[in-house]
Amino acid sequence: MKKSEINFTVELDETRIPERIFWDATENPNEGINETKAIAIGVWDHYHRGLLGINLWTKDMPVDEMKHFAVDIVGNVAQLVADATGDKKLIEILESTCRSMKRHIDEEAKKEAQA
Repeated sequence: MKKSEINFTVELDETRIPERIFWDATENPNEGINETKAIAIGVWDHYHRGLLGINLWTKDMPVDEMKHFAVDIVGNVAQLVADATGDKKLIEILESTCRSMKRHIDEEAKKEAQA
């Protein structure tokens, strides 16, 4: 049986706040260890029928990038629902939510640029 691994390494400061996050995978198209500013991992716990989630970001992750990351995560969930269930209504709700989030971020950025 073929196996594939995904590994994360998190460097913490003295107060246990993530300073650096690295990831690597056996099927990594970028080859080698990659540094990132944030990760969001969702694992389905079929026994308890719920999400086991890990959300980490470094203390120097810019807030605007974190907001874009959140939009991308919701978009990724919409794609997950499309691939796994084909539930058109749920996909529509998620995609609409993405558009609303993006609009909000764009409006905030415009206000900041004008200030």
